[in-house]
Amino acid sequence: MKAAFVGKGGSGKTTLSALFCRYLATRDADRVLAFDADINQHLAVALGADPGESERRPALGDHLEEIKEYLRGDNPRIASAAAMLKTTPPGPGSRLVRVGEANPLWDRLVTTAGGVRLAVTGPFAADDLGVACYHSKVGAVELLLNHMPGGPGEYAVVDMTAGADSFASGLFTRFDLTFLVCEPTVRSVAVYRQYIDYALDYGVRLAVVGNKVEDAEDVAFLREQVGADLLCWFGRSAFVRAAERGRFLPIDELEPANARALAELRTALDGCEPDWARYAEQAAEFHTRNALAWGNARAGADLTTQIEPGYTMAPATAAR
Repeated sequence: MKAAFVGKGGSGKTTLSALFCRYLATRDADRVLAFDADINQHLAVALGADPGESERRPALGDHLEEIKEYLRGDNPRIASAAAMLKTTPPGPGSRLVRVGEANPLWDRLVTTAGGVRLAVTGPFAADDLGVACYHSKVGAVELLLNHMPGGPGEYAVVDMTAGADSFASGLFTRFDLTFLVCEPTVRSVAVYRQYIDYALDYGVRLAVVGNKVEDAEDVAFLREQVGADLLCWFGRSAFVRAAERGRFLPIDELEPANARALAELRTALDGCEPDWARYAEQAAEFHTRNALAWGNARAGADLTTQIEPGYTMAPATAAR
C-alpha cells in the first residue's frame, strides 16, 4: 500500500511520517520503505539518523538514469532510458519493483534510519541553485511509484513537499491514501481546502490527521472545519519532544492516545482497495501532458507511444 503525508510547512508531516514508518516497521521492517520527497530532507533525522550521516545517503535524484535503465527492462515501447520521462508508465517487459524484494536499485539506493528502510531524493546541490527545479529530483520517486505494485502488508510511505507544491507533478495521484496533516489553525485548514480543491478532481483518497491538538476545543475546531475527513489526531508529545532533542525512545513508549492514532492510520490504509485502472489512466494522462508539453520536442519522437493501452499493474495483468 502507498501512502503520502502532506500539509502546511511546519504542521508536523515529517514527524508523523517518521512515527508511522517506525510503527509499521515494528511488524516487519523489510516490508516498509520510506521516501523523503521533501525539499528539506529531514526524514532520516526524524527517524533517528545522525544529522551529519544523513547527508551522505545516496540520492535518488543523482541516479535517475540508472533508475530509468532498470525500470525500462525490455519494454519494446521504450527505445532507450534516455527516452524515458519521469512520467513514463510501465508496460509489458518493464521491470516492476516491490517494497520488500531484493533488487539492484534497493541494494544501491536504500539505506536504514532508525530501523526503517529509507530512500531519499537528495538535497539541492550548489550546481542546482538558480537553474534547477526540485521536482526534477522528485521525478525519481514518481518513476518508482509508477512501477511499484503494492499489496496488503507492504507499505511505501512518502514524506511530500509542503502545501500545494505536491501538485507540481502527477506524483500526488500515486497513492492509495493521502494523509493531510492539519493543525487546529486557520492557516493549516486553508492548506487543507486548497489541497482538496485540486485532489478531489482526481479521485484522490484523503484523510485529515490532526496534529498538535491540546484539548477538546482543538478537536471541535478541526471537526467544524474538515468534517468527516478528520480521521484521528495527535496531541502534544513528550516522546516527540525527546526525539527533537536527539533522544529516540522505543516506539512502544509513545503515549497511548498517540499510539492509537497510529493504529488508526494503518487501519485506514489497509482498508483501501488499490484502483489499478484509475492509476493507469492517470499515469497515461500525466505522461501525455509532459510528452506534449516538452518531452516530444526534447526526444525528437512521439513519447505518447510509450503508453501500452489497457495495461495495469493489477496482479493478474502486471508483467514482472
